[in-house]
Amino acid sequence: MKSKRAADLMTQPVVTVSPEALLVDAIDLMLRHNLGSLPVVGSDGNICGIITEYDIMNFALSGNAADTRVEEAMSPKVIALQPDMDAAAVIDLMTSRRIHRVPVVKDGKLQGIISRRDILREMAFMYTRYH
Repeated sequence: MKSKRAADLMTQPVVTVSPEALLVDAIDLMLRHNLGSLPVVGSDGNICGIITEYDIMNFALSGNAADTRVEEAMSPKVIALQPDMDAAAVIDLMTSRRIHRVPVVKDGKLQGIISRRDILREMAFMYTRYH
């Protein structure tokens, strides 16, 4: 994967949610698309956070998902990658920080997302050459 970059591994288009959406809407999107997190994208098109299953479950213990906006439960600190980041560095970051999915961002705008499954898919493709 030495010649691969983040842009080569990422999935697009990305299912996103707005900060103004209700948590029940985020839950619906996650379940409908079989996702564990959603990038939160503002009306300006810039990524402003990420909402995960953990964030929602944690919030559900003390709040009402039907009356709560995504921005109240999301993580505003987003670890994001540049599209030209080397694939080996992407894998190192994801494994060392135990990140399941990481957005790929250029100039604040979401370009794609890389999940552990994307990495496994690339590995399966690489190793089919040896069988």
